Amino acid sequence: MRTVPLGTTGEQVSALALGCMLMGTSTDEPESFTMLDRYLGAGGTFLDTADCYAWWPGDAFAGGESERLLGRWFARSGRRDDVFLATKGSAWVADPAAARSGRVPAPTQYAGAGGDTLRHALDASLRRLGVDHVDLYYVHVDDLATPLEETLSALAGLVTSGKARYLGWSNVQTWRLERIRQLCRANGWPAPVALQQEHSYLRKHPGARSVSVVDGEQLRYLRAHEDLTLVAYSPILKGVYDGRDHHVLDSYRGADSDARLAAISKLAGDLGVTGSELALAWLLHQREPARVALIGPRTLEQYDSSMSALDLKLDASILAELDAAGA
Repeated sequence: MRTVPLGTTGEQVSALALGCMLMGTSTDEPESFTMLDRYLGAGGTFLDTADCYAWWPGDAFAGGESERLLGRWFARSGRRDDVFLATKGSAWVADPAAARSGRVPAPTQYAGAGGDTLRHALDASLRRLGVDHVDLYYVHVDDLATPLEETLSALAGLVTSGKARYLGWSNVQTWRLERIRQLCRANGWPAPVALQQEHSYLRKHPGARSVSVVDGEQLRYLRAHEDLTLVAYSPILKGVYDGRDHHVLDSYRGADSDARLAAISKLAGDLGVTGSELALAWLLHQREPARVALIGPRTLEQYDSSMSALDLKLDASILAELDAAGA
């Protein structure tokens, strides 16, 4: 499997990362273990989870299920040292039942990125994972209510303690990312080396308010700062490239996306692949800025379909046609 530099750290991570969000909940343990074994067997190394995964699939779940499952897999397989392990804190939900019912919106319950919150969250993640450190620790959801100095000082302490090797940020606007980097430079704190955002072949609608979706400004910022690697989550947008209508499209709807979906449909038909496979292959062909595609399959069938994109080679004419599409 091709690898991508992680910023300027000297680390190389898999160009296709395996998201473990649904493992232990929507994906049962045997199927999850099989998926993990297949991924490492294919040369993959980059595993992604979070402490809040996954409270939403049903009443039996409250978060932490994915990390606990990975801990059992590490214990069974002995392959902790073979993976680059990422987890996240700050988006733990206090009352999953209220959030599932819609009675209390989940974002209002997020634990946040206070110093003590992050320290306790990472310790809990390490216990569930059964490891003494993670390779990458993200602030999962940017916390505007906590002073950045408090968050960054705490994160620096986690790196100094050896509990996290590198830091990342997710669901964050570009202006905040620049402020984070300025404070790190001024105080000698370790800066984020990974930015995890929603990113796919479709382009964010200019009027969309989501801070989680990469836009043109953020791509330009990343091109100018090679010490940050983009980890693109939801690269196939919940199946919209195969004709599924999903609320994830709300950040993209418009003439531009209509034209790009039509281009995917036409070329996927010509190539004899699914739209999702083609959209994922397009992302894997992108080089500037460096990008990791983060898949989150629920089933082995979905996993196999995503992995097939690794073998889909797009020539210059196909890439040019895809890139030219849009309003």
